[in-house]
Amino acid sequence: MNERDVLLNELAQGLRPMSQGIEWFDSLGQEEQSEVLLFLRHHCVQARAGAEDAPESIRRAGLRPTHTPAVLISRGRIGEQLGKIAGLAPLDERRKAFRLLIAVLAIADGRRRERFCSGGCSHWWHRLSVA
Repeated sequence: MNERDVLLNELAQGLRPMSQGIEWFDSLGQEEQSEVLLFLRHHCVQARAGAEDAPESIRRAGLRPTHTPAVLISRGRIGEQLGKIAGLAPLDERRKAFRLLIAVLAIADGRRRERFCSGGCSHWWHRLSVA
């Protein structure tokens, strides 16, 4: 686990403001941003994000339904769409993708916590939360 993983986890848990996350994301080079988006995509899939998470994720990310990442996630086949979202190239689209993937992760991981970790668990991702 590294500093990046901790930051992303804290953003997904609402322990850090998204403005801080965007500032950090913007400070990265294009290749690093792509790595972050792929990392988030992977963790969304691991947390079992589903198509039903799309509307709330769009709302939490503050996106309009017409923004490219919002359109993509609304098309179903969530794993495939998350990959397309993580691969968006223009900077403005990558920022939107970042916000959306954080929101998807927050929803899916929150659901996973409620179902599988309410009695305690050993997931490193969950041990980072502040009580």
